[in-house]
Amino acid sequence: MKETGEGTAVGIRGTVAPGFEAVREQLAVLLAAEGTELDVQVAAYHRGEKVVDLWAGPDANADSVMGIYSASKGVTHLVVALLVQDGVLDLDQRVSHYWPQFAAEGKRDLLVRELLAHQAGLVGATDGFTMEELADDRAVAERLGAQRPFWRPGRAAGYHALVMAALSGEVVLRATGRTVQEHFAERLQAPLKLDLHLGLPAAEDHRFLGAQPMTATPERLRELAATATAPDSLSGIAFNRHHPQNREVWELPNLPVVRSRGPASFGGVGTARDLAKLYSALLSPVDGCDPLLHPGTASAFGQVQSNGVDLVLRQPKAWAVGFHASAETYPVLGAGAFGHSGAGGQQALVDPRHELSYAFLRRRFLVPAQADADHSRLLSALVGAARRA
Repeated sequence: MKETGEGTAVGIRGTVAPGFEAVREQLAVLLAAEGTELDVQVAAYHRGEKVVDLWAGPDANADSVMGIYSASKGVTHLVVALLVQDGVLDLDQRVSHYWPQFAAEGKRDLLVRELLAHQAGLVGATDGFTMEELADDRAVAERLGAQRPFWRPGRAAGYHALVMAALSGEVVLRATGRTVQEHFAERLQAPLKLDLHLGLPAAEDHRFLGAQPMTATPERLRELAATATAPDSLSGIAFNRHHPQNREVWELPNLPVVRSRGPASFGGVGTARDLAKLYSALLSPVDGCDPLLHPGTASAFGQVQSNGVDLVLRQPKAWAVGFHASAETYPVLGAGAFGHSGAGGQQALVDPRHELSYAFLRRRFLVPAQADADHSRLLSALVGAARRA
């Protein structure tokens, strides 16, 4: 790995493997556009080996941890994938088979795979959640399991932004007697020695870089204000904006209750390096550990489950089983690539065809649509390097 020192034009530090220098160059382009005060981490693995480990900004260092927002859903659904692979869960079984109370209000026939693809119609509570409730996966699951869905389950998809993994986590708990956080710690975090947490220990809290407010051009902010949905619209309910105590999405990892409890939908904290390592370990040997998933399991979870207009996001969206179908957003990736983004610009994914994993974390919250262009440039550089390798 080639060292990148303090003397670079935009203060990029860390290492890149020979042949992968173009990723560092694209990161420099991003920093030049946004300003060198941006704290950011970028990491990638190729064939189980770390090839990119970069960070920049005045406060970031090699061991800084940041909120990963909804990239937490990808982490927790890897637990679901392992349990499916073990035969403990069945994607084609009804959710109510594991969780009988879920059958209420017309939800009896929803399949596990449909739940994971945001087809349940339970995007939020009709009267909203306090922050304490939202950070408690059991409380969220109990409320929503008894609630009437907002659409006929299985017939449409809408992003369950703040509650998805509380629902899938309840299935895990009912089937195994253990939470997804417990499974993650035992089966993923400990064997891979991941600096990635669903519940950040108090002794590690000093390493957390608090999230900073959204940044966007004045034109983009005016556009967002003009097209904002009502707090009691489906989109508003999905982001809990109809509750009087709601906090802005960018603030969530800054709340101690979120960091300490690690709610499975949005409460993860960690480094880009370890997110990339986790996704690499799915299909490649990493640090002496065998690949976590069989190719057939990875294919089943990376397969598109629903594709159409998302009722919450109000735009076309392809959902895999518990993940984004990443190649639909980033065409440079191979078919079957999957992962999960996080609000504000976070991203983590694996591309089985190119034997690549990628993770990107940033401290300053960004309008997500703007982030896709940054990821596209970084991923193009990464895939190009892998092909040459």
